[in-house]
Amino acid sequence: VFQGRILARRLVGQETRYEVEVKTPYRHRFPLVTREYVWVPNTCSCPPLREGGEYLLMARRHVNYERTLNRILLQDNGYARPWTPREDRLVREAARHC
Repeated sequence: VFQGRILARRLVGQETRYEVEVKTPYRHRFPLVTREYVWVPNTCSCPPLREGGEYLLMARRHVNYERTLNRILLQDNGYARPWTPREDRLVREAARHC
């Protein structure tokens, strides 16, 4: 779970790759650097993320069985909401209970 700003969008085969500037990491299940690629397994812009927009993203680390692919994956039905101070407050409150 992290707050990020979308820097670029690129279609790669049957997937969409977003370059994201990580602003605030809320949950540390895997390490994040200041710039990450977030992959979406479709090309239909689901969920809709616009360049320059800031979002609260709940993505997961995807590692294939051969351990040759390690990336951040945002499912097409994943949680990606425009970032607002309210979202920030809700996530911080939830983090205290989890």
